[in-house]
Amino acid sequence: MPLPNFLVIGAPKAGTTALHAALQEHPALFLSHVKEPKFFLTDGPPPARGGPGDAQTYREHVWRRADYEALFATAPEAALLGESTPFYLYDLAAQRRIHAAIPHARLIAILRDPVERAHSNWTHLWSAGLEPIGDLVRACEAEPDRIEAGWAHFWHYTALGRYGEQLAHLLTLFPREQVLIFRYRDLLDDPARTLDRICAFLGVEQGLLTKVPRQNVTAQPEAGGRHTLLSAALRAGAQASRLLPYRLARALTEPIEHLLQRRGDARRPLTWEQRRRLIPGFADDIELLQRVTGEDFSDWLRPRERSGGLVGSRPEGQRQSRNGRPRPQ
Repeated sequence: MPLPNFLVIGAPKAGTTALHAALQEHPALFLSHVKEPKFFLTDGPPPARGGPGDAQTYREHVWRRADYEALFATAPEAALLGESTPFYLYDLAAQRRIHAAIPHARLIAILRDPVERAHSNWTHLWSAGLEPIGDLVRACEAEPDRIEAGWAHFWHYTALGRYGEQLAHLLTLFPREQVLIFRYRDLLDDPARTLDRICAFLGVEQGLLTKVPRQNVTAQPEAGGRHTLLSAALRAGAQASRLLPYRLARALTEPIEHLLQRRGDARRPLTWEQRRRLIPGFADDIELLQRVTGEDFSDWLRPRERSGGLVGSRPEGQRQSRNGRPRPQ
């Protein structure tokens, strides 16, 4: 069975889900129905330990070679095969596995302001009841201990945004012409042109894709007794569900997630003080990223890149209800 011809390799919370959905509409492309198989993240079964909720996530990994190949079994004969796992860019061992298995693959990397990316990442886990720390800056300060304890990649809020290190390593394995790098805001501001650029990179017909799907804003529940109680119940349920079948485990935790997010407001922007405290942790890597790519990313060192977003934004003419669903303005 063939392996993918191309991969969307990162970064998390930078529009990879929306891009995956958009590329599925191209008749010359076949993308796996499992959006994040995570096959190249391990050499075998995923690890047994991790942070809150990681055990359930690990059960979603498609780590057996036969199961991974089966994701592409129904593809038309002439289609280019692809999948999207946004942790491949971050995981240097995954980069090496990809090179060993499919050295001629084309790789697509979407880069988002690393502070905004970290904030979106934290909000995702906070709203899901898994993040016990109710402040992004303090959660980032806990990151080294979490990494040491084996918490999964999605908890690595700042490390995931060090694109300079990640791309510098990637380009020791793959020639530059096999790697397409663009900004998350390109998808946001000019989706048709960006999709044409991707299609040209993949060598398929341009002009067929013009938009990417938008998704609702991730709710950000207020800290307080209700959130503390529901989050504790969810984490306990996630821990207990390690011994249950996957569907039963999800049935145990999903109702609690729904209760958590039902009263959540749309994600609140970071203050300049929060952003100011996090930017220095990325300054050296942004300098490296500029050397690696030859492009200017100095705007990421200033107070705020921009407001809004693609995944987690709402269409114009709508405002957000407290349960996170858009409603007419």
